[in-house]
Amino acid sequence: MKKLEIVETNLNDPKHAEAVVFCTDQYARDAMGMKRPLDDHVKSVLIDNLKAFPSYIGFLAFIDGQPAGIANCVYSFSSFKARKVINIHDLAVNPQFRGNGIGEALLAEVERKAKEENCCKVTLEVREDNRARHLYERAGFSYGEPRMFFMEKEV
Repeated sequence: MKKLEIVETNLNDPKHAEAVVFCTDQYARDAMGMKRPLDDHVKSVLIDNLKAFPSYIGFLAFIDGQPAGIANCVYSFSSFKARKVINIHDLAVNPQFRGNGIGEALLAEVERKAKEENCCKVTLEVREDNRARHLYERAGFSYGEPRMFFMEKEV
């Protein structure tokens, strides 16, 4: 029986820092990511830049001590509710560990933390063609009314 452990990321822990870079790179390589590895420069500055970003919160999944998945999140704020929000920016399970409930476990831990921090909601964006949409729907995420679209403009 493989042991699944979900932990809040401690960026000062070398094991966690290495896992964040590894899992984020695995996600970047995926078809739902960028379809290519993270740039070497990004890998070299990711942890220091996350440490300097005060609203970052992350969660790591380990299977028998091996990094298996990640939820990179940020705190935001709802002016309509006057309370914090946790936005899941990246949720990824490394390919060799998919199908073992890791995504559900990461989502449950984010939700637990949101309740602990008195957040009003957890948000995420998902590509229309992402198979993880079904996971999010099972976990209670909805598209809301009116349906919203995530837009971006690179600068």
